Amino acid sequence: MQIRPDDLLVVVDVQNDFCPGGALAVGEGDAVVPVINRLSQQFNHMVLTQDWHPAGHSSFATAHPGSAPFQTIITPYGEQTLWPDHCVQGTSGAAFHPQLATERAELAIRKGFRSQIDSYSAFFENDRRTPTGLAGYLRDRGLQRLFLVGLATDYCVHYSAVDARRLGFETIVVESGCRAIDLAGSLASAWSAMQQAGVQRIGDIS
Repeated sequence: MQIRPDDLLVVVDVQNDFCPGGALAVGEGDAVVPVINRLSQQFNHMVLTQDWHPAGHSSFATAHPGSAPFQTIITPYGEQTLWPDHCVQGTSGAAFHPQLATERAELAIRKGFRSQIDSYSAFFENDRRTPTGLAGYLRDRGLQRLFLVGLATDYCVHYSAVDARRLGFETIVVESGCRAIDLAGSLASAWSAMQQAGVQRIGDIS
């Protein structure tokens, strides 16, 4: 696939807590780093997202006595998976992976900083209504075709890709630059949802 001058690489949550040894490690999560660093050299435009939770965030299992990580609860905005404490603001776990080349990024979007609502998508909180501001930024910049990479395929990449399509952006997920949690079939479900939304799936960009 030919990269155009106004294409954008969206790098989703490549943070220490999602890599091996982190609080919510994705299997082989650090394997995306060299792939993303290579891909980033082909793009004129790059945006990062960063999970950025306050301590005691409502999506943490520790905020719900008697609950365990990966259980599901019902919240005012719908179902919510409970997670181990992760990507707490200002901690080393919330920092980008040290080998990730971030210097060419034009914007970093922090998400999940509201204590009572989680945020998977780069575009909306999990209520699917509260915007991060990324869509307006992209429209103002005239960036209409997005290539997504990062962690995890079945959560933050998936939600970001589906929302990007819902907002009218052409959206491609580069599989070599992603890794998944795959919680109870979540990966297959995510790919199905992305396909139905019109997200393109490619293996890599040469």
